[in-house]
Amino acid sequence: EEEKRDDRERHPINQKDKHGLKKIEINGVPEDTKDKDEILESEFFDTRQAFLSLCQGNHYQYDTLRRAKHSSMMVLYHLHNPTAPAFVTTCNICHLDIETGQGWRCETCPEYDVCNACFQKDGGIDHPHKLTNYPSIAERDAQNKEARQLRVVQLRKMLDLLVHASLCRSPTCHYPNCRKVKGLFRHGIHCKTRASGGCVLCKKMWYLLQLHARACKESECNVPRCRDLKDHLRRLQQQSDSRRRAAVTEMMRQRAKEVAGNS
Repeated sequence: EEEKRDDRERHPINQKDKHGLKKIEINGVPEDTKDKDEILESEFFDTRQAFLSLCQGNHYQYDTLRRAKHSSMMVLYHLHNPTAPAFVTTCNICHLDIETGQGWRCETCPEYDVCNACFQKDGGIDHPHKLTNYPSIAERDAQNKEARQLRVVQLRKMLDLLVHASLCRSPTCHYPNCRKVKGLFRHGIHCKTRASGGCVLCKKMWYLLQLHARACKESECNVPRCRDLKDHLRRLQQQSDSRRRAAVTEMMRQRAKEVAGNS
């Protein structure tokens, strides 16, 4: 991997001389190095615009270390709690923020919410529709756990189906939804619109392939475009690492310049 990098990215990047690298054997490495952690997917990470909307709607910022810590913590909270409200809800009467489990919502009007204090004053008689109490924190935690487990099970089934369909050669396979995935494969070959043109089926296929490529550890995988997607993800990671190293180098250069100027 080091030999494939650009000259400016090779070790060491900040010196003119280049150090030689040699292979070494590492003992004690387990045979099974697959990641046992569950795969978490969230709609907020599907596109840059979705993540931007989440940050803008909740005022998540990364311009200071304190804000970056808080914003990262809240983003992780939304990742692990998919059923929790993604945006702060305000009372339609007093216009104050409603805390989790401390409000009432209209069953008919999707954007009508009332806090407990305002509801206790008039009992919601000023609104023509029925108001439902927010679930408590314990109920919401139970819903989050159940939704997360269900999502993990569904995701694993989808990825197993994708691997099966890529290996299956039987025209009468009885594996659930195997024919549908094979149909998506055939559609992707002949489609002229493509995902970039807005084809819904192509977008669904690319979504499954990208999920598989992120989790796949096989060097000789038979899933279509798996190797290409892994190479693409690797290049994106290398570019991100390069930008981060360049930013750190520039920051250290600026600090050294300031220190030299002060002295």
